[in-house]
Amino acid sequence: MDRRRRATLALTLNFLSLLFSITAFSSSYWCEGVRKVPKPFCTGSARERQPFCIRFNNSDSNGSSSNVVQYTWETGDDKFIERHFHAGIWYSCEENISGDGEKCRSFITLTPPADRGVLWLSIVAEVLYITLLLTGVSLMSVEVCYYTSVIDGLKLNAFAAIFTVLSGLLGMVAHMMYTTVFQMTVNLGPEDWRPQNWDYGWSYCLAWGSFTCCMAASVTTINRYTKTILEFKQRRRNLERTLQNKQKTLEQDDSQPVWDVYINTIQNNREGFVDLPISSQNPTVYGNPIVHFPYTQCDEYC
Repeated sequence: MDRRRRATLALTLNFLSLLFSITAFSSSYWCEGVRKVPKPFCTGSARERQPFCIRFNNSDSNGSSSNVVQYTWETGDDKFIERHFHAGIWYSCEENISGDGEKCRSFITLTPPADRGVLWLSIVAEVLYITLLLTGVSLMSVEVCYYTSVIDGLKLNAFAAIFTVLSGLLGMVAHMMYTTVFQMTVNLGPEDWRPQNWDYGWSYCLAWGSFTCCMAASVTTINRYTKTILEFKQRRRNLERTLQNKQKTLEQDDSQPVWDVYINTIQNNREGFVDLPISSQNPTVYGNPIVHFPYTQCDEYC
């Protein structure tokens, strides 16, 4: 029961790790932040309230007035609007200036050309991470549900532990590579994308949570494998000690002198004769009369 509980715990942790990794890999919330976007010029009628655009002070629409030029190049917080964005391995999405919907771009195209190779390595490592996790889950499921002997279970347990440890190492490398690529993109990426401030999102935390569950599952699996092997060795040692003790006992019995065996046999027979019932009038043994010997001559006779 203890081994079965450990196997179920390892399978549950590995399944959670697989679920978290797939969710994080397919989402675009690894990093979140805010960008300051300059407000565009308003194009509608003056009666319509549009807080996300800048309206001219005069009615000159050709832009030749000096006030228009001065107003256009004037700086200040009221001339910018903050827009939230979130980025993942595949996409980077940003709120539209009007506040309706999002505008998404491929994160691979935003990455500097010198860092795209590292990003592709990160993607390949993430795919291998998920594949090895899936293999480990399959082996653990077969071990829990369908194996017939302890030896077959140990074999499946060993392979599941190997695949789980390898997947955890690949996942850690993949997460670190993506973090490096994102930081380089923030510093060297397109100017119309660079955020003013950013932080890690829930997908990033979910990815590292997947790594934590994966390593916990691998430790549980290796611990269960080691414990079973140690139990087998301990039982084997106990069996060998028992057999050695029996062999020593037999050797001691065989090495006893023949004269001692003979004396012990005579003493046992004598005790048997003493215990036999003897009639006071006509004592007989097996129909033959017993010859009475004086007590002083009994030891000499024996």
